Amino acid sequence: MLYIVATPIGNLKDITLRALEVLQSVDLVACEDTRHTRILLEHYNITTPTTSYFQHNRLTKGPYLIGLLKEGKQVALVSDAGMPGILDPGYKLINLAIAQGIEINVIPGPSALINALVASGKPAHKFIFEGFLPQKAGSRRNRLKSLANLKYTIVCYESCHRILSALQDIAEIYGQRPVIVARELTKKFEEIKRGSAKEILDAFKKQKPRGEFIVVL
Repeated sequence: MLYIVATPIGNLKDITLRALEVLQSVDLVACEDTRHTRILLEHYNITTPTTSYFQHNRLTKGPYLIGLLKEGKQVALVSDAGMPGILDPGYKLINLAIAQGIEINVIPGPSALINALVASGKPAHKFIFEGFLPQKAGSRRNRLKSLANLKYTIVCYESCHRILSALQDIAEIYGQRPVIVARELTKKFEEIKRGSAKEILDAFKKQKPRGEFIVVL
């Protein structure tokens, strides 16, 4: 059995009892970053062995994990935060397991994009998740223009290094359309800013933005 286990996006208390039971009972936990996951496991006195599974070792570690699963081992897949398979290489392992006829069991839990979407107050019955916007300015602007006329709420991630330039592009393309920008969700310094992209951009120019950001527009 391959368990896909959602883990907290910040506050370690945001984990389900079922997730803790699975992490305690499996033979191995495959982590995006073993050091990061070890903090969670040690907090709950879980001593299950861990191994790394991330973008740069997935081609070798994926078959290794599939081999263990075919031997009858129980493996839990976790990401650094939230639900594995969303913006991480976890979906590759899931596809390998499906192709090999290995049973999958998803243990639900926190998701940063859902937290931000709900907190935005925008319609959530139809939305588009864009992941990270393109890094290059031209590609980012083109993508934002292509989304502008869609009748959906748009959710995307952005890094602290590009949030100012992304907000500048959003301000120019979307004008006064209401936007929310969330960062550090569920953590001590959680912050949600509401307003036009220009208003939020001006606020961040006064205080250097830190952390990972979620933009909802």
